[in-house]
Amino acid sequence: MPAKTAARKSAALKRDYPRIVVPPPGPKARRVISLDKEWSSPSYIKEYPFVMAGGRGAMCEDADGNRYIDWMAGIAVSATGYNHPKLVAAIREAAGKFLHICGTDFYYESMAELCQALARSAPGKEKHRVFLSNSGTEAVEGAVKLARKHTGRQYLIAFDGAFHGRSYAAVTLTASKTKYKAGFGPLLPGVLHLPYDDPYRGIDGLASVESLFESKVSPEEVAAVVMEPIQGEGGYVLPRAEFIRGWRRLCDKHGILLVFDEVQCGVGRTGKMWAAEHYGVSPDVFVTAKGLGSGMPIGAIVAKESVMTWPQGSHGTTFGGNPVCCAAALATLELVESELAANARAMGERLLSGLYQLQKRHECIGDVRGLGLMIGVEFVKDRASKKPDGELVHALELEAFKRGLLLLSCGKSVIRVAPPLVLDSYDVDTGLSILDESLTALGR
Repeated sequence: MPAKTAARKSAALKRDYPRIVVPPPGPKARRVISLDKEWSSPSYIKEYPFVMAGGRGAMCEDADGNRYIDWMAGIAVSATGYNHPKLVAAIREAAGKFLHICGTDFYYESMAELCQALARSAPGKEKHRVFLSNSGTEAVEGAVKLARKHTGRQYLIAFDGAFHGRSYAAVTLTASKTKYKAGFGPLLPGVLHLPYDDPYRGIDGLASVESLFESKVSPEEVAAVVMEPIQGEGGYVLPRAEFIRGWRRLCDKHGILLVFDEVQCGVGRTGKMWAAEHYGVSPDVFVTAKGLGSGMPIGAIVAKESVMTWPQGSHGTTFGGNPVCCAAALATLELVESELAANARAMGERLLSGLYQLQKRHECIGDVRGLGLMIGVEFVKDRASKKPDGELVHALELEAFKRGLLLLSCGKSVIRVAPPLVLDSYDVDTGLSILDESLTALGR
């Protein structure tokens, strides 16, 4: 059984973490930070002064030898953890053959195999086809082009709180923070935003659809509805199933394409290969990236064959579907299917149970929600007003960092729990203890 396999691996792993040998950032980390600040773009965020130097499983080690439990996986990217032997072997074998040839113009086995694997994994019975990209943002850009080309329509519907990337079409669809758009206009025309379903805050994401179609745009002019089946950057918001299914019905009724952004919630993150499976919904198009290559840069557009109708040469890429990245993605998919999706379900249940207990002890935790290893912990000033407490979340990140736990925020005041899918019971329980200690130290 996958859970037993994970337990055996857990027992075999020497528990020499978390371990803080020098208060972070230590001298080696400070040198790297200083170098980076002198030469890198000021647009980088840098959440807190963690300098990665190595890792294994769900453990990260910094430049000074401090070791941490990783609860954020580089924003849900390191699906199989760090230095997974099957991933390393697949990458080494592929790199030993050839590093690249453009898959837009030529053929190679790993690209064909990955397209097949992704197409066969897609929700629904219809045959699918795949276009490989370098990233999630690039996949979103391509999905927008495909939707407009296939339907011959102009308009796109997206949602408040959405994050789809930072290039032009993607950032126009994005509506999580104004800083992503400020000063970059004019952006892509024809994009409309609606409220995203949010049970915790009482927002019905279907309530304003009728008004939109009556006063702002005819549904017959809408090419696609682009949504995250679970919002990521917007706050790890888990919508009602009826919100997702309702949009599937509306899209079917009006000939609109339903496009799912599974960049963050896909590839086993929620305990199923694709988050769409939790709702029993098959999107017309979905995009994936982040965890797909376990850290190697690769993304994909997966569309029903009846939808992927753009002609030869209308879309392409130089590096998308790089053979080394394809090898990593194939190894990742195999691991997710054979054991890691099941482990995400088991460890997700353990995490949720522990977080619910912390919620009882700490009034600042307003809500705990999620599926598998995609869990949001929302912090509030008080539970009556539900006013976000962003200052607390930032302080909590730093306090946990000092104690050996890596956290990452999203939304206005949410800690996203998105660890490597190899996380085990030790990583869960020890991380929960550090989180508890950190909140207590902060007086919350």
